[in-house]
Amino acid sequence: MTTSSLNVGIVGLQPGRSWAAKAHVPALRALSGTYAIAGVANTSAGSAQRAAAATGVTRAFTSVAELMSSPDVDIVAVTMKVPHHREIVTAALHAGKHVYCEWPLANGLAEAEELAALARNTGVVCVVGTQAVVAPEIEYVRQLVADGFVGDVLSTSLVARGLGWGGSIPDKQISGYLLDRAHGATMLTIPVGHTLAALRAVLGDIAEVSAVLATRRTTAIAEDTGETLPVSAPDQVLVSGVLVGGAPVSIHYRGGTGRDHDGLAWEINGTEGDLRISGSSGHPQMIQLFVTAARANDTMFRPLEVPASYRSEPQLDVVPGNVARLYARMAKDVRDGTRTAPTFDDAVTTHRVIAAIERAADTGTRAVL
Repeated sequence: MTTSSLNVGIVGLQPGRSWAAKAHVPALRALSGTYAIAGVANTSAGSAQRAAAATGVTRAFTSVAELMSSPDVDIVAVTMKVPHHREIVTAALHAGKHVYCEWPLANGLAEAEELAALARNTGVVCVVGTQAVVAPEIEYVRQLVADGFVGDVLSTSLVARGLGWGGSIPDKQISGYLLDRAHGATMLTIPVGHTLAALRAVLGDIAEVSAVLATRRTTAIAEDTGETLPVSAPDQVLVSGVLVGGAPVSIHYRGGTGRDHDGLAWEINGTEGDLRISGSSGHPQMIQLFVTAARANDTMFRPLEVPASYRSEPQLDVVPGNVARLYARMAKDVRDGTRTAPTFDDAVTTHRVIAAIERAADTGTRAVL
């Protein structure tokens, strides 16, 4: 390449509505000294042209294959729906490109393991978009726990709302596929998956789980068409388990939105104190998080301000801001050979926890990881 910028080709950009439009484009533009958007490819040349024109991207590739073969693309950002991840990521790796793939990495553990193995063999940098792990509040809590702020961790519990899977969807074309468990994009795999990645980053790995997955709403209304659609994805996810360190863990996700718009309550209980992380939904990767704490003889929780050093990236809203933090780490990994951003191997570890939850729920037994 003749430029110092890392050039990103985006696969799956829909102006105004897609995650790529809301998160990737503003994140990359905020990192303009490091990144440039080389172009976009969608399912058709016409779709790519419309997306490029609407977002100010200079190039629309005629096909995904043309983007993959372009010498002007260093990194492929895979932002398509989950069932397409395996095909697009595989093509990018065979083309020798670095890859940023949105979470979930793949439709199930087997596909994720396949992609991680391929990534290791090609030797390129492959990052998965579990961006909650780089949220300033999560990084701060992780350091507090590591520094002994709560003492020895005794247990952790988390109750959250999934936003979706609550009986209605805004758009059949975009959101309808989330209702079918077979597509791999459910409340368990998306918000619970992001949360599991953050929980593991703070407290370490999970050793074993038991679980209940329930689909209490078997239909959903598509608000744009008025159709009633079948639902097979769970809208209730209950997990109990044990961390590798021995501390019990409890998680309960409910579909839909809380009536008071209070959607995340995560508590870490320790011998010396307690930490709470809260927010408006169970999607820690895309909401403003708040941290409170109580220690020693405290009789109430007090807010903790996240130090400015944790907010060193460009000042952006939460959604593009967390994605920008991941991209900043990816640039370091590409240029310096480090491993600071979550990798495909990290994604496989989270996929294994999800597979264990599914296995435990299906069999009614405790699953050991």
